[in-house]
Amino acid sequence: MSESKLAGQFFDAAIGLLERVRDEEAPHIAEAGTLIADAVAAGNRLFAFGAGHSSLPAQDVVYRAGGLALMNFLAVPGTAGVDVMPATLGSALERVDGLAGAVLDSSPASDGDVLVIISLSGRNALPVEMAMNARAIGLKVIGVTSVAYATDTRSRHVSGTFLKDHCDVVLDSKIAVGDAELSIDGIDAPFAPASTVVTSAIMQAVMATAAGELAARGLEPPLLRSGNVDGGHEWNGRVMQEYGDRIFFRH
Repeated sequence: MSESKLAGQFFDAAIGLLERVRDEEAPHIAEAGTLIADAVAAGNRLFAFGAGHSSLPAQDVVYRAGGLALMNFLAVPGTAGVDVMPATLGSALERVDGLAGAVLDSSPASDGDVLVIISLSGRNALPVEMAMNARAIGLKVIGVTSVAYATDTRSRHVSGTFLKDHCDVVLDSKIAVGDAELSIDGIDAPFAPASTVVTSAIMQAVMATAAGELAARGLEPPLLRSGNVDGGHEWNGRVMQEYGDRIFFRH
């Protein structure tokens, strides 16, 4: 099989997943966007969290041109990327009980805020505990996960539950267990994961929905412009000043 044919198969698989999410998750995406718009309109704060590669779609909506300035990344040390050494430590930290609670307790998140939790499997202690603790202190929780894991794998949290069990809104990425879209003879392991593509698209769809909902209410969405266009820095400076009490990534 040629390399170009494999590339085409991956694009087809990713497009198919995006179409499924667009068609099947539209009501939940609308609900999530409304939750975020409600928080912005009410003066509350927005946070996004993900561990390992699930942190990438969370980071993608923070301090982003064309994105909401109020979205803050809720960082858990050692889990936000592959820069931790050894990289396997990040996976181990996802299974540590108590870590999410300590992070939330020391964060500015409080009653009425919205937290988006991204976890492909939704089975590890960290995202499950994060959702449980967040709701306990009054946050609205949006979970972005693959619901298939809840039927095909076992939870690693002491409760036996998954992320999806502790959310106000669940967005199903439709990713198959194992997160690999391709397999061929001659390669023993499946390969070509699509979760980052699909989950990032879900996040941007939710942000777009929130912006549209705010505009429909006659409110100006606090959006950032690119710093690489004329006037972008000045625009962003005004947004940062107006909403500075809800923006934490600049401190």
